[in-house]
Amino acid sequence: MGVRIAVVIALSTLFSYLHMLHTLRAEALAQLEQHVAERSQREQSIFLLAEDNLSVLEKALEEKIRAYQHEDVSARFDSLFALMPDGAIRNRLEGFDGTRMPCLFVPRGVPVDMDQRRRLLAAYDVLIQYGPAFHTRFTDSFITLPEGSLAMFWPERPNWIKESDPTTSIITQDFFPGSLPENNPKRQTTWSPIYKEPVTQQAMSTATTPLDMDGRHVASISHDVLIEELMARTINDHLPDAYNIVFRDDGKLIAHPELKGEGAVEQQAHLRSIVERVMASPPGQAILKFPEHGEYLAVARLRGPGWYFVTVLPESAVSHPAFQAARIILLLGMVSLLLELAIVSWVLRQQITRPLLAFTQATDRVASGEFKVELDTTRDDELGQLARAFRFMADQVQRREEELRQANDGLELRVEERTRELKEVHLQLVQTARRAGMAEIATNVLHNVGNVLNSVYTSAQVAKERLSGMRLEHVSRVANMLEERQPDLATFLTQDERGCHLMPFLNKLGQNLVDDREEIVTLLDDVGRYTEHIGDIVKVQQNYARTPRVHEPVLLTELVEDALRINSAGLVRHQVKVERHLASLPPLLTDKHKTLMILVNLVSNAKYAMDVLPVTERRLIVKLERTADDHVRIAIHDNGMGIAPEMLTRIFQYGFTTREEGHGFGLHSSALAAQELGGSLTVHSDGPGHGATFTLEMPYLSA
Repeated sequence: MGVRIAVVIALSTLFSYLHMLHTLRAEALAQLEQHVAERSQREQSIFLLAEDNLSVLEKALEEKIRAYQHEDVSARFDSLFALMPDGAIRNRLEGFDGTRMPCLFVPRGVPVDMDQRRRLLAAYDVLIQYGPAFHTRFTDSFITLPEGSLAMFWPERPNWIKESDPTTSIITQDFFPGSLPENNPKRQTTWSPIYKEPVTQQAMSTATTPLDMDGRHVASISHDVLIEELMARTINDHLPDAYNIVFRDDGKLIAHPELKGEGAVEQQAHLRSIVERVMASPPGQAILKFPEHGEYLAVARLRGPGWYFVTVLPESAVSHPAFQAARIILLLGMVSLLLELAIVSWVLRQQITRPLLAFTQATDRVASGEFKVELDTTRDDELGQLARAFRFMADQVQRREEELRQANDGLELRVEERTRELKEVHLQLVQTARRAGMAEIATNVLHNVGNVLNSVYTSAQVAKERLSGMRLEHVSRVANMLEERQPDLATFLTQDERGCHLMPFLNKLGQNLVDDREEIVTLLDDVGRYTEHIGDIVKVQQNYARTPRVHEPVLLTELVEDALRINSAGLVRHQVKVERHLASLPPLLTDKHKTLMILVNLVSNAKYAMDVLPVTERRLIVKLERTADDHVRIAIHDNGMGIAPEMLTRIFQYGFTTREEGHGFGLHSSALAAQELGGSLTVHSDGPGHGATFTLEMPYLSA
């Protein structure tokens, strides 16, 4: 018994481990997916904000250029900017404050015509209007003309206008070529590779939006975006046991907790395999399994620069807690097993071994002629009955022994005058009779003890079988049937088909219990088979009745099967054939009790609706599917009596019913329960004789 229990504990531990591993893996992957989604929203906000700002600057610049299109701006241009001795055009130093106003730079040798003056002045006005506001989030804002001119608002370097080399070519920088029509035919915002800002040496990337007017590229508007905070958060802010990396769509590394530099991916095989796995994955797939290294990858692409944000979670972080929990379960199970074996051993010694030892000693004393035995006759079990029977037998043997002694004494007095031979014969007869009596007594004792011990063994076996599989539902049903028919009990027992079979069944059961022990076992097996399914249904109802009425994860296929199982007795009795078309759906969140109540009512009504059909034509079709609008639909169709059109509008009213024995409560309460679930309960019928279809539709809230 201990080995069997140990096997059960080991199997339970294994199943618990597998279940916990599956649950923890699902929770970890869901948390991982949510984490990456939230992080991507957070990290890409600065890039999206930069693109939005550039869109605002693009519209403002276009409006300014069009406003200056027919205006002579030479006087204002010359009042703000001047040709410097080094050949470059810069801001006039008198009254210039680079912390509050943009600076302008035209490299030496670049001709400045009226059109370029208008565009430069428009860029200057736009930056002086929007630059201070955008500076709260961005290092600088600048506008570059295709000719090589530049207008920039950069408060951190107000003297850049004076320090820049007059031959500096702006249009050869990394950020500008991506805005040219031949490199950017869709005219979208582009992002430059990461570079170090010359003064602070901080990592940054430049976002550039081209501006085309009348089919001509007239300017490129740019923001420099610092990514130091992104890199720091990528390295330091991560899930337990996980780490984050960021890399570009060409595989160049941007941020990693251990490696730095854009060429680090090529130096590390593990990172190369991660990049290759991510790049080969289908678009939109957030979670990737990486079995080669025992890892899970959560991937999100940052809108704007199109960089990949990846969180790497080792599989051991999921399996280790499940293993620890399984080990604790196994340890507790083994401790429980040892405790249970100790309790069973103590109970057997107290309740079985000691009483049987007392019986053995009492038998030896009776066999030796000592009839005063002490046995525990206060017990109410089989051993107590055996003790009382043994005491009664010992008393009877003692009384007969006394009577025999008295008869022997009288006989000796009456035959004193007889000869010695007769005395010897008489003594031999007495001894023979005594030995025969002793033999008879021993035989009777052994026979009775054997019968009682056999009864004890049989009772123990029956008690064990009853404890493991007792089913009294048939007796309860007979009692309920008699109680329900109590006013007309005589009529029910003599005229009703079930009542006529009731008394012969009970008489036969009682006779078999007395006469044939083997027939009792067969009858109990039959009763067990008949009541097993009813017991299973009662368990299902009790389980759902105890369930709190809250939303919880539910497998609808199992719930539909439970509803059919609860009605299975009636379906079998009515000989209804059930067809199932159940789609396999993941668990959803709903009120299990209310949903089951609706399904049970619908199946029960469909069963009664088919009573008008021949038994060979009764069909019940149950269909479960998910709709295109993210709902779940359960349809229960019967080919029974159908519903008249004028009744379809009243079918869910309180108290309305088409059955004589109906109450009109089931469909009304089911419709209300469907509304409480956020769904609906509808009915369709083509008319009397064409059956009916009841459809329960609920929102699909994924668990």
